[in-house]
Amino acid sequence: MKFEYFGRLASHAGAVLVGLCVTTAAMAQTVTTVPGMPPVTNVHNMYSNAGFNDFSPAVAGALPRIYVPNLRSNDVYVIDPATFKVVGKFPVGHSPQHVVPSWDLQTLWVTNNAEHRSDGSLTPIDPKTSKPGDAIPVTGPYNMYFTPDGKEAVVVVESKARLDFRDAHTMALKSILEAPNCKGINHADFSIDGKYAIFTCEFDGTLAKIDFVNRKVVGYLQLSKRGMPQDIRVSPDGKVFYVADMMADGVYLIDGDSFKQIGFIKTGVGTHGLYPSRDGTKLYVANRGSNKVHGPRNGPGSVSVIDFATRKVVANWPIPGGGSPDMGNVTADGKWLWLSGRFDDVVYAFDTATGKVKIIKVGMEPHGLAVWPQPGRYSLGHTGIMR
Repeated sequence: MKFEYFGRLASHAGAVLVGLCVTTAAMAQTVTTVPGMPPVTNVHNMYSNAGFNDFSPAVAGALPRIYVPNLRSNDVYVIDPATFKVVGKFPVGHSPQHVVPSWDLQTLWVTNNAEHRSDGSLTPIDPKTSKPGDAIPVTGPYNMYFTPDGKEAVVVVESKARLDFRDAHTMALKSILEAPNCKGINHADFSIDGKYAIFTCEFDGTLAKIDFVNRKVVGYLQLSKRGMPQDIRVSPDGKVFYVADMMADGVYLIDGDSFKQIGFIKTGVGTHGLYPSRDGTKLYVANRGSNKVHGPRNGPGSVSVIDFATRKVVANWPIPGGGSPDMGNVTADGKWLWLSGRFDDVVYAFDTATGKVKIIKVGMEPHGLAVWPQPGRYSLGHTGIMR
């Protein structure tokens, strides 16, 4: 009996010790974010706060809508995702590129970059009414992001190879960061701690790493295939950046901290947009169906699905009759992937369970559409980088 008692006691002590070790290990796996940035609650999945229907109170009252900026018809179409029908449209500035959710989730900004002109602007949309406000004049906004603390908007001025830091609400200019060796600067994503971001340089076949604490370019990386890098998205654990390349027809893998290329995944023709699944296990890759900036209609467009854990393509969804899936996002329930059909003047809604697609006619050359509302505590910009 005495031996049995001490055996149970030793077993209990061992269990407590193991529990303490596990707890200590879990406590050790924390991320120190930059001042003002919300904490990372799950170091294994930075998207965990943007899971299935995990809405912030800040989006209460927002109408469920798909906002589609049409580059050549200079307007935004509004689609009801419940009926898959266009329920409105309104004019905006010249060459609208993306619809960008603000950091505080209160405004959707249309980036009218006035391609080949000098009168760019940002058009605010009230997500509770789906109505636009007065445009704010801004130099060449191709894309837009937000600093991790939410204080400033980062306007990507592609035509001038620079980033304009502006007040996140008034859009008053605060400072400018030049990136002269990043021609065609356009898409970005941030490190898990918010200390740096990596931007793609479309016309150089390179990447630029930017220190967001000291506001400076810390280096450039030449990609192995010297193509045309487009969208970029970081893995759930924050260790690997996935970079779409429309000339290489696939996705580069980049170690963010060391800023080195560590792999490449072949996907489809004209690889362009990247969107994590709602549970953070997969990456949806939009293959635009052409290696050209202005491709033909009905090309071999598709969506590839990459498993984050294995870094392998686990599914491919072609578009019957061809198409050109470009940019968009995933619905809050994770059931649909909405993408613009860049060269076909349509929008696609892919069923994420089957890969089957619905097609809706919109304006001329749709680009960076936004699905709203999105789950998450805050937005880092683009068409909804939610954390």
